[in-house]
Amino acid sequence: MVPAFNRAWVARALVSLVVPLFAAAALVGFPAAAQTPKEVALLNVSYDPTRELYKDFNEAFAAYWKKKTGQSVTVKQSHGGSGKQARSVIDGLEADVVTLALAYDIDALADRAKLIPDDWQKRLPNNSTPYTSTIVFLVRKGNPKKIIDWNDLVRPDVAVITPNPKTSGGARWNYLAAWAYAAKQNKGDEAKTRDFVARLFKNVPVLDSGARGSTTTFVQRGIGDVLLSWENEAYLAVNELGADKVEIVTPSLSILAEPPVTWVDKVTDKRKTSEVAKAYLEYLYSPVGQDLAGKHYYRPREAAAAKKYAKTFGKVSLVTIDKEFGGWEKTQKKHFDDGGIFDQIYKPK
Repeated sequence: MVPAFNRAWVARALVSLVVPLFAAAALVGFPAAAQTPKEVALLNVSYDPTRELYKDFNEAFAAYWKKKTGQSVTVKQSHGGSGKQARSVIDGLEADVVTLALAYDIDALADRAKLIPDDWQKRLPNNSTPYTSTIVFLVRKGNPKKIIDWNDLVRPDVAVITPNPKTSGGARWNYLAAWAYAAKQNKGDEAKTRDFVARLFKNVPVLDSGARGSTTTFVQRGIGDVLLSWENEAYLAVNELGADKVEIVTPSLSILAEPPVTWVDKVTDKRKTSEVAKAYLEYLYSPVGQDLAGKHYYRPREAAAAKKYAKTFGKVSLVTIDKEFGGWEKTQKKHFDDGGIFDQIYKPK
């Protein structure tokens, strides 16, 4: 039997041990939950044709995050030409996440502004590219100019609509898809390939700054015989206008367009949104995110979603930026930097 004095000493000792433990627990864990705001807002800076995808995805993620954490999240969207959007973030637009048209534009956030680490593309699966796309043609109903493949785009009777590769990521994919086709046709002869692309751009009456602007020029203003378009943008145009107005032509060869995503570390650290921003992008890889990608005519990475939407897309031989062109850094310098091949071949009308 424990003497009364000892029982009191043991009780005091236990209190002396337990109270600090609770205090420590409070310092380490409980205040973090208590301090978590009930609401949080993110800004997703994206390129033109993702408006509809992210409108649906944001609602799905908000419901998921609310159920998981109890926190309400609102995601604001900003859209425009991919290169122009990247420059806005570098100039101070506080994007929590960027979901741009090509890796080179996101690389600029690391190279020029140190907003993200150099190895940002290794932080999420598939080089931080949760879905892919490609470049197709949108033509008037009945295809009155009988446009079947890239060869038809250099005919003198065909007007081609595409945005400006200097400001639009989609336009750079357009240009490179045409280049890859011509290079194959000419067995790698660069002079002939360059001449082909120059003749194609000679048929371009107007260069909009982004993909959505070019869609408006073609669809609503009725300019041009063919629109070089992101695949998802072409399907959206068909859905909006009806198959009795426009139709999609899938060329024999195109390019695997890989639009990547990342959170912007310096912004999320400052705004204390790193956890939710990362979860937002990871949710793109979930079955829900992948299904929404397919629903909005992006090609899902995940096998089940890819199988579900496989019949949606036309069959096309796809080249990649790495194998065909040696990566974005080399491609940008050769083709799109000031004084590059595009500047040399394009003569504004």
